Formats: sequence, C-alpha cells, structure tokens
Amino acid sequence: MGIFCPSKIISQPLINTRFNDTNKYSTKSFITKAVEKTGSSVVTIETQRYVKKRKFPNDHKLFFDPYFERFFGLDLPNNNQPRIEQSQGSGFIFADGLVMTNAHVVNRSNSVIVGLTNGKKLKGKLIGQDFFTDLAVLKIEGKGPWPKAQLGDSTKIKVGDWAIAVGNPFGLENTVTLGIISNLKRNVTQLGIYDKKLELIQTDAAINPGNSGGPLLNSSGEVIGINTLIRSGPGAGLSFAIPINRAKEIAYQLINNGKAIHPMIGISLIDDSNFETNKNVVKVGYIVPNSPAEKSGIMIDDIIIKVGNKEIETASDVISEISKNGINKQINILLKRRNKFIGIKVIPTDITNLQ
Repeated sequence: MGIFCPSKIISQPLINTRFNDTNKYSTKSFITKAVEKTGSSVVTIETQRYVKKRKFPNDHKLFFDPYFERFFGLDLPNNNQPRIEQSQGSGFIFADGLVMTNAHVVNRSNSVIVGLTNGKKLKGKLIGQDFFTDLAVLKIEGKGPWPKAQLGDSTKIKVGDWAIAVGNPFGLENTVTLGIISNLKRNVTQLGIYDKKLELIQTDAAINPGNSGGPLLNSSGEVIGINTLIRSGPGAGLSFAIPINRAKEIAYQLINNGKAIHPMIGISLIDDSNFETNKNVVKVGYIVPNSPAEKSGIMIDDIIIKVGNKEIETASDVISEISKNGINKQINILLKRRNKFIGIKVIPTDITNLQ
C-alpha cells in the first residue's frame, strides 16, 4: 500500500471567511462588557416587616357603618390583624460577604434575604445604616467566595459620561438601563429633601422602584454611584445616585463603628450670585439654636469667605471642609459682616447633637 502525497500543497488558514464577515458585526458593546464585569455582584434584597395591630378609639362610630367602611376602604377593627409587609430592593457585594444598599430598603425590617445571580438566597444581617446619607451595609450569612464589584472614583466622572444603572426593578432581576451623567453635586435640598446630608449624581438612566441600592456604573464597569431615588411628577425622568467615594467612606464607618459621624456647626447655607461682580458668595441663611455656630457668634447673612485654608466659592466647599475637619476639633472661619472681616473659631459636633 502506498500513500499519495501531492508535491505542491498550499496551506490555508482554518477560518471560515463567511463566518468572519458575520462576526465583525457581533462584537460586544461597552455596555455588555461593563455589565459582565460587575453584574454577578448585584443582588436582590427581599425584606419582611412585621406590622403590629393599630389601635382605634372604642367610640369611633364611623367604623360601625359597613357602607362607609367599604366605600372609603377603611381598615376595620375586626380585620385589623398583625401582618407582614414585604418589599424588595437591590444592592451589590463590595467586599467579602458585605453588601452595600440604601438605608430605606432595609429600614425597620425584621428579616432580610439576599438573592444572588446564581439563584441562591441567603440570610442577610444588618451591620449598620445611616439615614442622613441613605446608606446601609449588610453581611451575607454564608460562605464565599463572593463576586465583588470593582469600585471606581466618583471624583473623576464628568457631565456627559456614560451611566449604566443595574438593579432589580419590580422584581425583574438583572435589568440594565443606559444614560449619561446629567449633573454632579446636586444638593438634595434642591429636590425638597431636608432630612438628608449628601450631594447626588444626576443621571437620565432609568431608575425604577426596586432599583434602589443597585450600582451605577461607568463605561468600564466600575461602580461610581448607588442608585437612590427618582423624581416623579413634574420633572419625571430624573434619577439620582450617591457618589461611590462618599458611600465608601460611610460604609467603612458603619463597619468599624456601627454608625457614621457627620460634623456640623449648625447653619444652613445660601449660594448667592452677585450680578455686578459675576461671583458667587455663600451666606448664612439659618442658625440652629445652641449650636456651635450660634455659640461662636456667627450671624444670619454673614458671608463665609474662608473655612480652614479653603477659599469658599460654593456651599459645598463649606460642607466639605467641615466634614474633613471632623468633630471636637477647632476650625478657623473667616466671615464678612457688612464691610468688616471677622475671624472666628468653631468646634464642629455630630449632627445628632443638634436640636
């Protein structure tokens, strides 16, 4: 037997040119790559809250008329039994077995279940929560290894950058929406929220109920914010996220101390534009009674020129410098009152100490 070997053999690459032509149009988008990088770290948070029986006055005659009760949908005393309320939100794993989410997602919960992308559901334990920044940290009760999100740097993002929101809106797992960064350092007081202490990232990426606590990603798949609230009614379509740098700071305070410290001197601030000089000045709008600000002699309408070594241009500058200074430590503030410059010394305190 013999083997016939042609004398001239031309080698060819083992590539189907027709498939290669098709494959050129099926490359992954940056959105797909970003979600693949972080998506497995996104979790569903299911909470249960025990609602106790409400008390009604015994002489409340309105409840004796079943027609009124049925028409107004009132809660009848005989049907007013203890019940369990269930709700759902999102979060993401940022360290070994640790989940970052919103405080309002887990607030007053008696039971927390963390759902992973692989289908597993595990119990979650609340490590700490901070209502002033709407942040909470949970510990998953189980053994890893855990898929961890890569945290970015929120100081490097710019208006116009891509923003990718990931979460579980309405219980629909791993939902992804795309938008851009619309604004940075959006003060919550501009949104009519006065019981929080934070500045937010504004985006037009759709954040729906159930997205709360989920990550906001940049085009590289790094977490740059935590989805926290949406604007409904007039101006609907605006979504907001907590910058990840601020969230990390609060999260590690909760892990190490069980609570977060918020240095304050007890004033509200007004950004006031001077049309003649085309410059912005920061005025004192209100002073909390018995606060460090009142005790140091700060007055309403004082213009804040300098805090520490920082020249003040916006109200955010004042808040930032006082936060960096910390509590129970003196800081110098330069004011302008009418035409005089006044230097004072103030010792900030934690916000919980203010009335």
